[in-house]
Amino acid sequence: MTTVIKRSKIAAAVVGVMALTGVSLASAQDTSLSQLQAEQTQTNRANAASQERIDSLFEQSSDLLGEYRSVVAEFEALRLYNNHVQRLVDDQNATLDSLQTQIDGIEETRQGVVPLMYKMIDSLGEFVQLDIPIHREQRERRVERLRELMVRSEVTDSEKFRQIIEAYQIEMDYGVGLISYQGTLNFEGQDIAVDYLHVGRIAFLAQSLDMRNAWVWDNETRSWGRIEDNFLSPLTQAIRMSRRQTAFDVVRLPIFAAESAE
Repeated sequence: MTTVIKRSKIAAAVVGVMALTGVSLASAQDTSLSQLQAEQTQTNRANAASQERIDSLFEQSSDLLGEYRSVVAEFEALRLYNNHVQRLVDDQNATLDSLQTQIDGIEETRQGVVPLMYKMIDSLGEFVQLDIPIHREQRERRVERLRELMVRSEVTDSEKFRQIIEAYQIEMDYGVGLISYQGTLNFEGQDIAVDYLHVGRIAFLAQSLDMRNAWVWDNETRSWGRIEDNFLSPLTQAIRMSRRQTAFDVVRLPIFAAESAE
């Protein structure tokens, strides 16, 4: 019996010790768990903070990358534009060089054209003096206007040349067709109102307005001469034909035939 009681007491003591030990272990485990949880929480917070920094850095990196790409794209666009502008400048420079060459050529041409225009005016004036006196005063005034035009700085050389050519064209027109106009003929010291008629430059005649007298121009003697009365009626008809007052027909008029060369 004694042995059994002792074993029971020992068992109870062991159980008590184990109970106390269990309580201590449980308490220790709770303390360790709290520490672990606190450390985990701190770690989580640190991780979260690190993640936030990482996210912030990533966003900053993304923004910088976007700005970099934008700058690169802008640089490439500027490079292409600068190349384009440079080509334009090169082309303009080439055009300027070409224009300068043309201007130099024009200046050389101008140096040759101006003396030519003066010669043309002189030749025109000489021709008017030697030609039959169709619209004599009008033609002389035209030549004089051309001389005055040559010294006007506000008129371009091209316009001066155009007017000279125009004057030559008018002179050419005098040599074509049947043309009449009224004027005054000075004959033997008397001024007589007449109808002038010229058949191109073949014949230049005049008839008094009363149709009783008529004259023909002799370009060799540079003078007027009376014509016979039998030419009065044909001359009157020719004047009417020039004015479209009667139908065109063949008429007999006096002319000075050119002398045959010996």
